[in-house]
Amino acid sequence: MADNFDNPCLACGACCAYFRVSFYCGELEGGSGGFVPVALTTRLNDLMACMKGTESGHGRCQALIGELGRPGIGCAIYPNRPTTCREFSTWLDDGSPNPECQRMRARIGLMPLAPRRSASG
Repeated sequence: MADNFDNPCLACGACCAYFRVSFYCGELEGGSGGFVPVALTTRLNDLMACMKGTESGHGRCQALIGELGRPGIGCAIYPNRPTTCREFSTWLDDGSPNPECQRMRARIGLMPLAPRRSASG
């Protein structure tokens, strides 16, 4: 089944099962006004945390639900995901596919993404 062009992540999930998802502890829910659920994280040091399952890299984030490379995969905490996840984009500002995304897609057997056409193109 083809990816949703607007959000190919909804049929992929490869990055969530490969990279260590680390972020500033200020993003943790609680007294500092953060929003990432503490129960799904591991504290790395006084300043950094990461999503459980990704501590060493090459591990699946515990917030990832569904089967890699299949439609319907997603993040159980999408509205409360860390900044690291929010800032990882499938396309670069110039509309070309993110090379890291392409590499992760190939790793799980998905086709590469095509460049996005610019508004003027």
